[in-house]
Amino acid sequence: MPNPLPSYRPEFEAALRILARVSEAMRARGYEAPILVGGGAVELYTRSAITTGDFDVVTARQEEFEAELRREGFTKPIGIGHTSLGWVHADLRLGFEVVSSSLLDGMADRDRVVLIDLDRDGVAAIVSIEDMIADRMGQYASGAAPEMLEQARALFRLHADADMDYMDKRIRYETAGDHGVASIQS
Repeated sequence: MPNPLPSYRPEFEAALRILARVSEAMRARGYEAPILVGGGAVELYTRSAITTGDFDVVTARQEEFEAELRREGFTKPIGIGHTSLGWVHADLRLGFEVVSSSLLDGMADRDRVVLIDLDRDGVAAIVSIEDMIADRMGQYASGAAPEMLEQARALFRLHADADMDYMDKRIRYETAGDHGVASIQS
C-alpha cells in the first residue's frame, strides 16, 4: 500500500503514526481521541516546510493518553534541564505534550477536526486549518510571538480552499477583533 504521508520528514511521520496508534487505543477504551494542535499541526499542513520539535495534543483524558504513550515506549524525563510536561521516546526526536483538555479553549468547531487515516496504525485527529491559522494569529496579536504571523500566512497560502467565513470569525475572536483574513492575505 502506498505511503499516505509521502512528503513528510521520517521522524514526523513516525510521531504521527504513534499518535494514530495511541488514538486507536484510547478509542478502544471508550475515550475520545487526542487532537494534534500547535507546531505538529503546522508541520502537517505545510508538509514539513515548517518543522516542530514536539507534538502538542488536546485531550480530556491526560492520564489515559500518557498511559498509552508509556505503552509505546515513551518516558517523562526528570532532573535538571527537563520540564515535567513532555514525554520523549529514545528512538524519536519529537516529544509529546498535553497542552489542554479542550480544543482551543472550547472555541474551535470539533466538527471541523480533520481525520488522517494512517492505514494499519489507525486514524489521527488534527485541528482544522482554519482554527490553526486563527490560533497562530492569536499568538501573533498577543505580542508574545511575532513570528506566528508568517506561519499563519504560510498556512493560508497553502490552503486557499479553507472556509474563509469561518476562519475570519475565528481570527477576529482570537485577536480580539484586531485582525481578520485580510491581515494574512497580503
